[in-house]
Amino acid sequence: MKITFKLNGRDEEWEVEPGANLLDVLRENGHTEVKRGCDTGDCGACTVLVDGVPRSSCTMMAGQAQGREITTIAGLGDALDPHPLQQAWVEVGAVQCGFCTPGMILSAKALLDEAPMPTEDQIKDALSGNLCRCTGYVKPIEAIKLTATRLNNDKGVTDA
Repeated sequence: MKITFKLNGRDEEWEVEPGANLLDVLRENGHTEVKRGCDTGDCGACTVLVDGVPRSSCTMMAGQAQGREITTIAGLGDALDPHPLQQAWVEVGAVQCGFCTPGMILSAKALLDEAPMPTEDQIKDALSGNLCRCTGYVKPIEAIKLTATRLNNDKGVTDA
């Protein structure tokens, strides 16, 4: 079956098998930045944004992407032009093994889009679907707080 959708801001039309999940289809089409983890939607490694909402691509059927906007970590930025979250992740040392990083950053982006100056509890809740064995979540939380502060200062917003 054919699906048309936006992927990282570009219009796409792909032929997919009816029973294929989005994770497999993305990876088969070169998007290896979407990581394979548990294949049950529990670890967050395969997180993508679907119309701005974090989703496990391993549990989403590819056909469900029809007419949607899908964003992978590659759609946020790259080494030469990183998204502020990616920059903060590097600056505070939140990137360790890096396996969970794409899913965590995408979950954080969705959070900041909804709550520009989130509380620590909101941050923890947003990251609750992303498992990490390296960081203990301290550095990713710090990176999200740093990004929120920077983005809000750029807009003239204060947290007072």
